[in-house]
Amino acid sequence: MNIDKIINKLNIELNVMQQATVDALLNGTDDIVLLSPTGSGKTLSYLLPLSQLVDASSDEVQAVVVVPGRELALQSANVLKNMGSGLRGMACYGGRPTMDEHRKLREVKPQIIFATPGRLNDHLDKLNIVADNIKYLVLDEFDKCLEMGFHDEMQSLISKLPSDVRSILLSATPAEELKDQKIINNKFTTLNFLPDEEQVPDRVHIYKVESPQKDKLETLRQLLLTFRDGSSIVFLNFRDSVERTAEFLREAGFCISYFHGGMEQKQREDALYKFSNGSANIFVSTDLASRGLDIPDIDNIVHYHIPESEDGYIHRVGRTARWDKMGRSFFILNSDEHVPAYVDAEVDNYEIPEELPKPALPKMSTIYIGKGKNDKISKGDIVGFLCKKAGLKKDEIGKIDVQDRFAYAAVARQKLQTVLKQTSGEKIKGVKTIVEEVK
Repeated sequence: MNIDKIINKLNIELNVMQQATVDALLNGTDDIVLLSPTGSGKTLSYLLPLSQLVDASSDEVQAVVVVPGRELALQSANVLKNMGSGLRGMACYGGRPTMDEHRKLREVKPQIIFATPGRLNDHLDKLNIVADNIKYLVLDEFDKCLEMGFHDEMQSLISKLPSDVRSILLSATPAEELKDQKIINNKFTTLNFLPDEEQVPDRVHIYKVESPQKDKLETLRQLLLTFRDGSSIVFLNFRDSVERTAEFLREAGFCISYFHGGMEQKQREDALYKFSNGSANIFVSTDLASRGLDIPDIDNIVHYHIPESEDGYIHRVGRTARWDKMGRSFFILNSDEHVPAYVDAEVDNYEIPEELPKPALPKMSTIYIGKGKNDKISKGDIVGFLCKKAGLKKDEIGKIDVQDRFAYAAVARQKLQTVLKQTSGEKIKGVKTIVEEVK
């Protein structure tokens, strides 16, 4: 399928950055460094030209996309799937047996692999993936890959690929240190779409909130109450702080998801899915959520802990005000803290009123359905099942995600108990299934 047909299928128009990247990859042979803000559509910018450069008739892996985390691998693979290009993709990452992935590799025969560095090295070492036919290497969030201690793994990975592989490096921040890493020695054409002056869009209004106590949890609680049902991410610097804060907010009556790198894969997927489909309106996370994840329509960014670097700040704030939308960013400061000097925008004081509402509940809840693609279940089957068995209307059903062995679906919160009761022990496409709330 040509690019114009894919664009029409996705019902989008390419922005200037995407068009320039497509042109550079299709009409040249240089390696590319693409610098562009978070949320500008970098994934499509390289997948669209790859859809034309990769041979769909071959069963060999021809392109590998290296990402710092499993969520970005899954998300990027899903973008390829939604394009309907005819190419097969597969996400590979740690946290599940390598043998299971090997079996799936043999079954799927992907032409494009989306993988974390360690897992890709493992497959290459075991010859589960043959490097000889790999022509394209994409390093997505390459600065983060290096930052997260992947230097040796990246070096090992590059050494296993053909010397003439064409490289595409993507980032939302300039990575000067890349020059010193000596991982890739080629000369690159740089496509720089980062703003010259402003760190973050002027559509982001920045506030500071004074906390009378050193422990800022009570101030955070009050601040979040002023947001009502707005979608908010609370960023912290440490995993244990994420869990402590999440527990505090849950006990205070908020509907939250939390997210950090120490969680099991299924827990992380559940948390991300609940937030992205509107079943939780507060997302408590380390900076892991500031990179690459496609979470649309974030109203508020809260820095419970001050970002550890300017780059970290830019990535956090890049979660809101995407495209032409407005957003807000809040620093919660105790008496020993100040807004970092690198914040170059006007910072207003945010006053919390004395009278505050109760925590607002999100409009949706998430259910787990114990059947998936392997059972020949589609999104349409799930819509039909929920309408027929639970009496839901289509506008009471939100985002549906069908995996190999299970599926998630968002349903109107006020209908949740009805759904659970009416579908208990019922069949979907003639097969009994479990339906339960994702808590």
